[in-house]
Amino acid sequence: MEIKRIHDIELTVSNGETPQLPTQILVDLDENITAPFDVEWEVPSAETLNNKGTYEIEGKIKHKDYPKPFIEQRADPYLYKHTDGYYYFTGSYPLYDRVVLRRAKTIDELPQAEEKVIWWKHESGIMSEHIWAPEIHFIDGKWYVHVAAGDKDDVWAIRPYVLECDAENPLEGEWVEKGQVNTEFQSFSLDATTFEHNDKRYLVWAQKVENDTISNLYIAEMENPWTIKKQVFLSTPEYDWETIGFDVNEGPAMIKNDEKIFIAFSASATDENYSVGLLYADVDSDLLDPASWEKTKQPVMVSHDGNSEYGPGHNSFSVDENGYELIIYHARPYKGFNTENPLYDHNRHARIQRLFWTKDGFPYFGEPGYTLDFSEHKAIAKVTVE
Repeated sequence: MEIKRIHDIELTVSNGETPQLPTQILVDLDENITAPFDVEWEVPSAETLNNKGTYEIEGKIKHKDYPKPFIEQRADPYLYKHTDGYYYFTGSYPLYDRVVLRRAKTIDELPQAEEKVIWWKHESGIMSEHIWAPEIHFIDGKWYVHVAAGDKDDVWAIRPYVLECDAENPLEGEWVEKGQVNTEFQSFSLDATTFEHNDKRYLVWAQKVENDTISNLYIAEMENPWTIKKQVFLSTPEYDWETIGFDVNEGPAMIKNDEKIFIAFSASATDENYSVGLLYADVDSDLLDPASWEKTKQPVMVSHDGNSEYGPGHNSFSVDENGYELIIYHARPYKGFNTENPLYDHNRHARIQRLFWTKDGFPYFGEPGYTLDFSEHKAIAKVTVE
């Protein structure tokens, strides 16, 4: 990602008046992406502006490149900013035997924040193996975790389950099992995410049709955080980039703007071929009508040799302290994997970077691991004193 152009600011003030400079400036990152960035101005003294004329004021453009990786060995990362001012972070634990959660007042504090186990797997039966991809949500005054789990007697009998907590601080409260989300057919299903849109709550998840190897995406309206209504088919792997190694659509995550609602999802096997695709629909359309949705023909995030990030995927979305949108995802620092099954190579590290928007209103993820260096760039405000 390159810095193409920084938009100048022009304004006029009266003699002796202190200019009110904007807190943001626009930057062109390519021909289809113009994004606001915070700026810190070197405002001159009032005496400097006592004479008529045009003055140039320089500003430092501020952008946060997060540590790479952000948190090690936390695949399927989920970051949530709550109204209490805390950021909550969870993800798959390498042993796949527990649900962990940490929180901090700032994103920068999360890697060092204390991580607590809020739920352990069962010793046998359901929820006793493959505790995968937890997501934390706050719904109607209570905390909920959606998580996938298998059965020790059949480790691949993976289903979506829900935990509930009514404590103010979910790291300290008791978590109660609300049970399995019952879909219309009993088969391998995981990666459930929930969101509210137009006063309705939805669930989107990945599921294989019984006796099939293809992982599709489905959507349903919810009666409550652990119960769905009618299950509706949403997406199936159809392009080459969705069918490398395995035919997979999984790991859905929702983001929207004023015109469209988007569901990012992950595709193909969980090695360097793992990538992110995008579904989208008009915000006022019927989300339960498959005809409302379209899919991008190309992935929106893929492995990047130059940044040594491979198999980016299973992302979530959040916002930083200034309200800028973020994508949180996992990727390995090398191609391939160190185990017979890539699911047990736990070096899929959590990563964060800013999300941008194209001029035609689509989220732009950027290459995984990109950096933006503004050290050689200045914001310029041309102030005319009359």
